[in-house]
Amino acid sequence: MTQVFPFVELKKEREYSKAQHIVFYKELKCIRFTYNEFKVFSFEFILKGFHFVEQRYNENPQFIQKNLWSDERSQSFRCASRKIILPSLETLNFKSIKMADGPIDCEFPVWGLLPKKETGVVSFLSKSPEYDGRNTIIAIFDSGVDPAAAGLSVTSTGETKVIERYDCSGSGDVDTSTVVSKLVDGCITGITGRKLTIPESWRNPSGEWRIGVLYPFGLYPTKLKDRVQEYRSEHHWDVGHKPAYAQASKELQDFESEIASSTTLTTEQKYLKEELEARVESLQAAEKKYNDAGPTYDCVLFHDGTVWRACIDTSECGDLKSGPLLGEYSVTHEHAHLTPLDEMTVSINVHNDGCILEVVGMCYVGTRVEMILLRMVLTWPPLLLDIFLKNPDKNGVAPGAKIVSLSIGDSRLGSMETGTALVRACIKIMELSKKMKIDVINMSYGEHAHWSNAGRVGDIICEVVNRYGVCWVVSAGNHGPALCTVGAPPDIAQPILIGVGAYVSPEMMSAAYSMRTKLTGGAFSWSSRGPAADGAAGVSVCAPGGAVASVARFTLRNSQLMNGTSMAAPHVAGAIGALISGLKAKDLPYSPYSVKRALENSATYLNHVEPWAQGCGLLNVEKAFELLTTYHDQPDRDVTFSIQCGTTNAKGILLRPKLNDIPRDIGISVEPQFLQDHQDLGNTSIIPKQIEFGMRLTLTCNAAWVSIPNYLDMMNTNRPISVQVDTTALPPGPHFTSICAYDVVCIDKGPVLRIPITVLQPEPLQLSSPGCPSITADKVLFKPSTIKRHLIIVPLEATWGVLKIITEDKEKFGRFLIHTMQILPRRSCRSHENQKLVTVNSEAPTLLPFRVMGGITLEVVLAKYWANIGDLVVDYSIEFHGIKPDFGTRMTFHGAEGLHAVNVIPFRMEEVQPSAQIKYNEPVLRPSESKISPLSKRDVIPPSRQIYQLVNTYNFHLAKGTEVSPIVALLCDMLYESEFESQMWMLFNSCKQLMAVGDAYPSKYSVKLEKGDYVLRLNIRHEQRTALERMQELPILLQQKLPQPLTLDVYGSQSQALISGKKFNNLSVASGIMLPLYFAAVPYDKISRSNLTLGQLLTGTVTFAKDELGRKVDYYDVQYVVPEPPKRSTSNSNSSQKDKEKGKSHEDYMEALKDFKTGWLSKLEGDKLEQVYEELVAAFPGHFGVHIAYLHSIDSPTDYKKLPHANQPPGVTTAWCEQQITISETVIKQIDQERLLAYLGMKNDTRTDANKIKQ
Repeated sequence: MTQVFPFVELKKEREYSKAQHIVFYKELKCIRFTYNEFKVFSFEFILKGFHFVEQRYNENPQFIQKNLWSDERSQSFRCASRKIILPSLETLNFKSIKMADGPIDCEFPVWGLLPKKETGVVSFLSKSPEYDGRNTIIAIFDSGVDPAAAGLSVTSTGETKVIERYDCSGSGDVDTSTVVSKLVDGCITGITGRKLTIPESWRNPSGEWRIGVLYPFGLYPTKLKDRVQEYRSEHHWDVGHKPAYAQASKELQDFESEIASSTTLTTEQKYLKEELEARVESLQAAEKKYNDAGPTYDCVLFHDGTVWRACIDTSECGDLKSGPLLGEYSVTHEHAHLTPLDEMTVSINVHNDGCILEVVGMCYVGTRVEMILLRMVLTWPPLLLDIFLKNPDKNGVAPGAKIVSLSIGDSRLGSMETGTALVRACIKIMELSKKMKIDVINMSYGEHAHWSNAGRVGDIICEVVNRYGVCWVVSAGNHGPALCTVGAPPDIAQPILIGVGAYVSPEMMSAAYSMRTKLTGGAFSWSSRGPAADGAAGVSVCAPGGAVASVARFTLRNSQLMNGTSMAAPHVAGAIGALISGLKAKDLPYSPYSVKRALENSATYLNHVEPWAQGCGLLNVEKAFELLTTYHDQPDRDVTFSIQCGTTNAKGILLRPKLNDIPRDIGISVEPQFLQDHQDLGNTSIIPKQIEFGMRLTLTCNAAWVSIPNYLDMMNTNRPISVQVDTTALPPGPHFTSICAYDVVCIDKGPVLRIPITVLQPEPLQLSSPGCPSITADKVLFKPSTIKRHLIIVPLEATWGVLKIITEDKEKFGRFLIHTMQILPRRSCRSHENQKLVTVNSEAPTLLPFRVMGGITLEVVLAKYWANIGDLVVDYSIEFHGIKPDFGTRMTFHGAEGLHAVNVIPFRMEEVQPSAQIKYNEPVLRPSESKISPLSKRDVIPPSRQIYQLVNTYNFHLAKGTEVSPIVALLCDMLYESEFESQMWMLFNSCKQLMAVGDAYPSKYSVKLEKGDYVLRLNIRHEQRTALERMQELPILLQQKLPQPLTLDVYGSQSQALISGKKFNNLSVASGIMLPLYFAAVPYDKISRSNLTLGQLLTGTVTFAKDELGRKVDYYDVQYVVPEPPKRSTSNSNSSQKDKEKGKSHEDYMEALKDFKTGWLSKLEGDKLEQVYEELVAAFPGHFGVHIAYLHSIDSPTDYKKLPHANQPPGVTTAWCEQQITISETVIKQIDQERLLAYLGMKNDTRTDANKIKQ
């Protein structure tokens, strides 16, 4: 057996008696020798920079050091330039020696676990170790930083690393507005009603104790919540339920065994059997309905005369001494684990003068390459956080930097970021800038926006960069390999953010990903590509997108391998921290504009990597520092340039020409924008700079198909230029170039501005058979990371396509990432795409269908996965199909029409088999209450821009349990591009229990609800009150899943449809032939069974293809409006029947009048209440519902003043209490006690006549 031990792990007199081989290593050098049994007494000493081991065998020295090799029987191992002579095997007299089968490589490439060499960080820090980020502050916009994680306690200079820690989402907010001043026996009563014992050591000069409740499950990340629920289920629920269920089952089984021989049962035996069966059934139902809402912790907040302190009663029994006691983190830097079980590191902040206690946790979300995550989220960026003084190999990029943690992920939404959290985080940056300089922001979050030239969140992000001088770094996204997949941010109104793509090096492949072969470094297959939808570059640079780094403690691991552009972005953020650290040490000025420009101009361009994936190239820290120090005094240092191209004012040029398109003249305007100072509210300090600014630029472009002017004289004004892009001679495929503007005075500093140009040149379709255009490629060689792109203008009549891939190589298989995408105007790249990781082999062709829209350029990408070793030759084809209906993208059918005609036209010979199903009911809800109010200080944008909040309340009732998804149609599917910063909704049941929370993307949030009454509260925020006033009557759609889908009958002719004759099945239709189809209304009996009412909107889908692949992707939305129900009249042939009808009508009227007046009792007060109550009692003396309504009116269960309180007397009189008792006795006397007992006793009666008996 072979064991490997690093020097630092060996202990004095530590025994290693069982291993037959041992390897000692230090750094990259190692010594190997074979032994049988020994003790180490002196494990290490250093002599002239080399490491040796002194060994004793059986208490006798046997380790000899010589300069020359002299003994043939000895074994020699080289350590640097010296030789270590070990005793021979005969000298040690080993009885049994088993040598290693082969050489053991002990030089583990640790630099591949936390890659820093690739970007020059190691070289930069080795030359200037003091430029390691010290004197810089990096803000982390993510899901939280764990200050208890390894390497996050102190900086390289010994200072506290995480200096601020906030949860901007509000998920950890605790309402502590309730104040208790009176102590009884050293205790106070918490919100939960528990007696909370105040430790004597606590100091509270004011004597005021603020109390609140924390629900930790709302704070836990999903995986941690699942782990704690599993533990609680095993130790709290199962210990009682499982024995009870086993006992009940055993008793039932024993009873059935006893009566097995009996043919008839006595009454007592029947009742006993029913009782035993009911027990088992009840326990089974309890298991199914078991739902752990989690613990409830009392919180106590007080001021000790110096700082706010809070204690969380995690014991749930009032023992505050055992719970974590923390001071405000910004003052004390205190943090603790919430409980030993969860290992969740928490800290606290206090807002609104003690009315809100903010408990800061984490909402951890990891990434997985295997499934190609669509979201751009990671735990927190560990690359720039770690500092290990004893093991510098684990140091991050900027170990000397301090951290400000701002959590924008909401744990209630599964770590999804919200507009509220983003704006609060920006406000916090602005507030902290009054006392410290925030140098860098790293943000590893983002979504895909429908447009980027507008949006409230994007505007505030731009303000942080432009007015507060912060370098903002953001991940590009993990949604490749198709083009135009970069997210927002960095794609916002101004291209001032640093977007980062993900790069993987050969060393990372070997060490971190354990690949058996090193491949050429390049971009990860899933890394998002530019350009943005409006032509902006999107990706500025690329950086290593994977690392083995520290993670939060609640994951129950020390570190793990994580990958994504969310890992590449913090690498760049840390590098910028190191650069700024050096600039501050040299006292040299800089700006976020000059830093971004230096990163782009110094990046190492990778010729084998697409420009859309790497931007300007791989980050090069040393060259960037050289540019920043050499050209720190240039006139463009504090200037960025606003680029507007074409009629849409795009940030770049993105063309999708048609076949044989003509050259295009494109107008471009360039205008300088100057860095502002947030302390200079009038911007007077930049006026001299604006007046003095002037640059003479020379324009260059390396593409012959772009014609540009040679020069541009810039001053502080909008300068228009015109360029011509001639795509007529370009071969099919994507093409990229850029217009670079150089300062004629100093060309060596690189381009002052870049205008990116991307052309997606389509390729003509081949006619494999008449009327069947396709793309075919044979014998195509795919190596790892090989990408083949096909740009096709989809035929107008096509509605879906099929990609077919196969290989003839029977000994190999390949993993391919397939991505098809069409970019529609003002729609995100996610709106019309298909992305899938598939395996290709020779056994059967791999078929991948995808939806298309005719006339729009389609991109089909085949990317051999970067980690799939080996070459593979494949054949593939792209075919188009289509059955195009005449209603566009949505079929709307009003039930009153009776029949709805649809004409379909096949693109080629297709078999038509229509199928329409209604799956959802979407009633419209209007708010029952609406309130606008100003928010607190933490929601005021400096200096004094007040944010207002609108809360709309919606009430609804579910007659049956179903799955529900609220949809705010006016605001949904928008976040960064939305004009409102929040659209969060919270759903409560009748007991005020929070059932679900949702935000901008309704497709992500649905909840299963039981029948009953519910309340939904919608929160919308904006700084303009008038904008919120227009939203006070905002309707929402409450999408409810139907118990069973409703099917629309389809007929081939109108005559058959009118008589409900033969239904249409399927038919082969030739290309271009129009086929009429007739959809019949849903029969009312099916609608009545679903409890649907007049005017409700039903939604579903309709398909027309019989082909299975086509049915999967080629579907259309259906909207069905429920008509008024039929009015079935009864027989009225004789007068007695008419009299009965009249009498029934009068009875219905009186019943409705009674219910109406009874319902209004709860809304009346004083004399009016007494008057209506007396009228109802006189008119309906036997209706005790009147008395119950009256009791609720005068004794509301929600009136806290009338609820019993431990320390305060209720605000009621003795007469009032006597009146309550009298009315209650009246109600009780009217209840038939025997019938009530009979009903309750036979509630689970299984006899066939049970209903009659109950009646």
